[in-house]
Amino acid sequence: MEATSASLFTFGLATLLASWVLLLIQSWEEDYAWGLCTLILPPFAYLYALFRLDKAGQAVLLALIGLILIWLA
Repeated sequence: MEATSASLFTFGLATLLASWVLLLIQSWEEDYAWGLCTLILPPFAYLYALFRLDKAGQAVLLALIGLILIWLA
């Protein structure tokens, strides 16, 4: 793996982790059940984000950027 590819992959993973943390914070602030599901099952964080796009839109955008970085790697 080249250095450019490895750095894009690393930054993509870091961006996905940051978006999950933002979604975790947002879901805990709104409802205990969503927060618990987000913590135990991380894919539910993005399901929550699709239902509450008005509040979690920024985290979804961050996740898309992370997926694009991983795809480019």
